[in-house]
Amino acid sequence: MRTQRWTLVVVCVATAMLMLDIAVVNTALSRIADDLQTGLAGLQWVVDAYTLALAATVLTAGALADRLGRRKLFLIGLGVFTAASLGCAAAGHIAVLNSMRAVQGVGAAIMFAVSLALLANAYPDVRQRAGALAAYGATIGASFAVGPLVGGALTSGLDWRWIFLINLPIGILCIVATRAYVVESRDPAARGIDWPGQITLTGGLFLAVLALLRGHEDGWTSALILGEAAGAVALLGAFVVVESRVAEPMLPLRLFRNRSFTGAQIAAFAISGSFFAIFLYTTLYLQQILGLSAIEAGLAYLPGTITMLFVSAATSTLGGRVPARVMVAGGIALVAAGMVLFTLAEVGSSWTVILPGAMVALIGTGFFNPALTAVALGTVPTDQSGVAAGVNDTFRQAGIAVGVAALGALVPAQAAFGGSPQAYVDGLHEAFLAGAALAAVGAVAAWFLISPHFGTAAPVPEEEVEALEGDFQPALVAA
Repeated sequence: MRTQRWTLVVVCVATAMLMLDIAVVNTALSRIADDLQTGLAGLQWVVDAYTLALAATVLTAGALADRLGRRKLFLIGLGVFTAASLGCAAAGHIAVLNSMRAVQGVGAAIMFAVSLALLANAYPDVRQRAGALAAYGATIGASFAVGPLVGGALTSGLDWRWIFLINLPIGILCIVATRAYVVESRDPAARGIDWPGQITLTGGLFLAVLALLRGHEDGWTSALILGEAAGAVALLGAFVVVESRVAEPMLPLRLFRNRSFTGAQIAAFAISGSFFAIFLYTTLYLQQILGLSAIEAGLAYLPGTITMLFVSAATSTLGGRVPARVMVAGGIALVAAGMVLFTLAEVGSSWTVILPGAMVALIGTGFFNPALTAVALGTVPTDQSGVAAGVNDTFRQAGIAVGVAALGALVPAQAAFGGSPQAYVDGLHEAFLAGAALAAVGAVAAWFLISPHFGTAAPVPEEEVEALEGDFQPALVAA
């Protein structure tokens, strides 16, 4: 019992730390720009270096943990993340900060990939495990929700470097507790490491984001941007070919034979590439255009984030009565509507202008998140839940990375830093509408692909699960 509780505490605290570092930087970006003398291009990489590294390595991290030991990899992840946090805090140049953010992302990927496996090993009883996973899910939601406020408070009260320094005592305590209380576990039928897949996915995502971030500055038809785009297409295409042919792929393509699973991944990418990616630009709007401080910008999001937490909690009681596709598709449709409402923001607006859009979008997020997790994990055999969670997180983090870059292509890079406020707001409106369109596509995909029976008292159609279980039968027998 003591081991179980400490495992849950360590996993939740470590997860809160890595989730905060996705959201906490947004309200500190203006101060970082002033201190390190950088513009929007450098700030975009503060977010993208972290999420891109996390998205590209989380699947391989899970495979390594199954093979080498989950406790061991978790400790490595904690060590890498904590050391990189110190590097971020000490950075005197934007290139150093972004490099350390990428290292942080690798550490976060290891922790994120191992967390569910540690909890599953500590809680073999299904009922107890459900309670532990509920606490884990609440930690993720709460951490992302309070991230802007925490970042604003630390930046306004102390300095932007404290958003990273605060990780040091937390990381050290987690390392001590993990060594003392967390039990080692391995998968006797662990997958091999898919290095060709890892290389092609990382290279493809990096070149895609690089082309999107630099296209506005270098020219979309320049040889450099066209070469980066072509390289991204080639490497991502090679990744698909590799995954279809290797014996133990990092991203099993057969998972996508299940329509509900495919719909969940499209929806995850859509909400991340739209609503979660736009936070960077709305926060800069609040601070650089409207003149709010970091703590004031964090407080501006508070009504919506509190509402999202209550909606998420209430949504958990609807899981057996309302089809999951209704909550997923309906939730992301509300996100699309919220992003359209964000276009009410103008140069001379009050900060309250963001409230209608934020409230509607965050209510939608509250409906969306619990239902999407249930679909992503519930449409695969139990033994493959770790892989499914890794795939889902890959789509989420890749969505943020690509969304920050793609939506940023619509926002004039320097307009928020001494340029034309009106030009920035006009570009922001275009980004809001583009994000709304992406969210709407996600809503349509979720509605038509996710089974109408999933998440109700009726079972998911047997053919949807049997097709997948048949593909995994050798792995299940071996386990």
